[in-house]
Amino acid sequence: MNHFVRSGTVLCVLLAITACGSKSDNGSVENTAPTAAQVDTARIENAAQEPEMWLTYGGSYDEQRHSALGQINRDTLPELGVGWIYEMAKPRGAEATPIVVDGVMYVSSAWSVVYAINAKTGDEIWVYDPQVSGKDAAKGCCDVVNRGVAVHDGKVFIGVFDGRLEALDAATGKVLWSEVTVDQTKPYTITGAPRVFKNKVIIGNAGAELGVRGYVSAYDVATGELAWRFYTVPNPDKEPDGAASDDILAELANDTWGDDGAWVTDGGGGTAWDSIVYDTVNDQVIIGVGNGSPWNPDIRDPNSDGDNLFLSSILAVDADTGTYRWHYQTTPRDRWDYTATQQIMLADLPLGDDGASRRVVMQAPKNGFFYVLDAADGELISATPFTNQNWTTGEFDENGRPVLVEEAVDLALYAVVPGPTGAHNWHPMAFNPDTGLVYIPVNEIPFFYDKTRNVTDSKSFWNIGYDAAAGWPVEYPAGTLDAVSGLDGGTLLAWDPVKAEPRWAVPFPLPLNGGVLSTTAGLVFQGNKFGEFVAYDAGTGERLWSHTLVGNAAAAPMTYEIDGEQYLSVLSGWGSVSNLIAGFTYGEAKAKEPARVITFKLGGAEPMPAPLAETVAATPKSAMFGEPDEHQLGMQRFAENCHFCHGAFAVSGGVIPDLRWSAISANEQAWDQVVREGALEKQGMVSFAGHLSKEDTDAIRAYVIQQAWLAVTNGDAAAPGGQ
Repeated sequence: MNHFVRSGTVLCVLLAITACGSKSDNGSVENTAPTAAQVDTARIENAAQEPEMWLTYGGSYDEQRHSALGQINRDTLPELGVGWIYEMAKPRGAEATPIVVDGVMYVSSAWSVVYAINAKTGDEIWVYDPQVSGKDAAKGCCDVVNRGVAVHDGKVFIGVFDGRLEALDAATGKVLWSEVTVDQTKPYTITGAPRVFKNKVIIGNAGAELGVRGYVSAYDVATGELAWRFYTVPNPDKEPDGAASDDILAELANDTWGDDGAWVTDGGGGTAWDSIVYDTVNDQVIIGVGNGSPWNPDIRDPNSDGDNLFLSSILAVDADTGTYRWHYQTTPRDRWDYTATQQIMLADLPLGDDGASRRVVMQAPKNGFFYVLDAADGELISATPFTNQNWTTGEFDENGRPVLVEEAVDLALYAVVPGPTGAHNWHPMAFNPDTGLVYIPVNEIPFFYDKTRNVTDSKSFWNIGYDAAAGWPVEYPAGTLDAVSGLDGGTLLAWDPVKAEPRWAVPFPLPLNGGVLSTTAGLVFQGNKFGEFVAYDAGTGERLWSHTLVGNAAAAPMTYEIDGEQYLSVLSGWGSVSNLIAGFTYGEAKAKEPARVITFKLGGAEPMPAPLAETVAATPKSAMFGEPDEHQLGMQRFAENCHFCHGAFAVSGGVIPDLRWSAISANEQAWDQVVREGALEKQGMVSFAGHLSKEDTDAIRAYVIQQAWLAVTNGDAAAPGGQ
């Protein structure tokens, strides 16, 4: 573990975090400023009274991502410029929302590195690197990202990628306690931000794509002692775990699972990898639960047609004990990776009798429906499609269950909309109580599912139970990739949760546009894959202002104020957007930039860094080799094991090198050293020798080189020597 402190700035943060004040004539201390040491549940609960701070991941316990600051408004937008830029120590995805408390910004980056930054100047105070092993990168579905930290009682909490939960001293970055929250021999990871409430810090985990059992854990903020744990799916033998979930699993969930199938060995899934919300009114924690493991329920639980609780559910538990309160399952017996882990938001809406206020839970998960539930008991108020979807008819039966489309269940090379990236993924939405609208980053990305072939003989590194190469041709004519990528798109959607209908939408030709911030000035801020940071009119969607970021922006912006000056910060980089593009859709990233915190203010005049130059020539480095059968095998094994990082059809999305132009691909010895011997394990490329035969890895190499020459044939690359 490393932690670094800049001596020139550490005094600043020590003064900010230590309770300092001036003495009156009688010797007492008065005018003591709030400090990070004084961040507790009460202060976060009253975050609306301190709009100059950003005290928790979603801005408040309700996670509405709405700010009452209004110095930046329609009239002043033309004056908005870059105030400062901080470049992060580690490359790869940038997905975090910074926290700002008393002049200090705490933010995380890839590999779970934590930074304390002077929020006024951008000067570094300290950096903590938990030194995640490169080989652990293979356990992650979607890069070694981290979405943020939590602050409480002078501590900064970070969920580390390898499964640790750590408490750092907010003044120095020193580790105060560290707890391993998972079985590290299994493919668990942590990418989500912890949440803090009532002297507890709660964290979930990820890994259902590779085969684990999900749960959430609450720890004492002072000591790191486990307070309670709730398992989201049963124990394979359906016996008690000695956990808070024991009673409800026995009473309700066990019978929704069979007694055999892949879930018994692979854990069943149900990881809670993102949304965890503390409901202060009902004193409960509301958790978004993820997909099944494997995705295909015919393999996961073949001798049962049960709902597989609590997969793909919104789940409420008691904040003190972790015991079950209520649940609502958004996708019964999930088979499409339709997690309900996406952002959960609390609000008071005029949905009661005669328009009376009603406290509700709102979520727009992957499956394409916008849900409004009663926060007290989980009663379904409305569920309405907010974008195109073809897995249901858009209707619900008399039991409140979605009416499924037969082809979406049979899954014989059927293009399902939305695909596993979801109609809405982790990119946060926002709610403006003045307009009454929720602003959602929406995706429209189809995905071919096929459970009729290449399943039982699959060597897929991912635990999906479908043909990973469904819809993949080995060869395709010029223009095919552009045509396929043209099927993908997205919108920034303004949704009325009371009327259950859209108000306006801004279309994008590319999906996975970034997270959203709403402000009382009637503005909506959002980054996108084009490397733009944009302000929209909250009432109409009119584009009012934009600024180029150099890199992509997938993370949600946030805002704060220091000395009467409003700041607006967003993370920019190249991994966080393009990795998902690489895994499930087609096309290269528009930028390959290091992760940065970019902070705007009125009158800001800092220049944006020049874009990095492309250093790898898009030209084959080897003559093509292999017969069509070998290319076919290579395509299948590449789809099963490589495309989630290296890109569909071997076209990199940017987060990982494009193998078509790699000198390693051109040399059999170098290829074997990396792919079979793990020579680049420290960079996250582990050995596949225990998983794939030499015949398999040779075929993958032949396929990669064949795809390089196919790009030349199709006019997308140049032959060696420019021929």
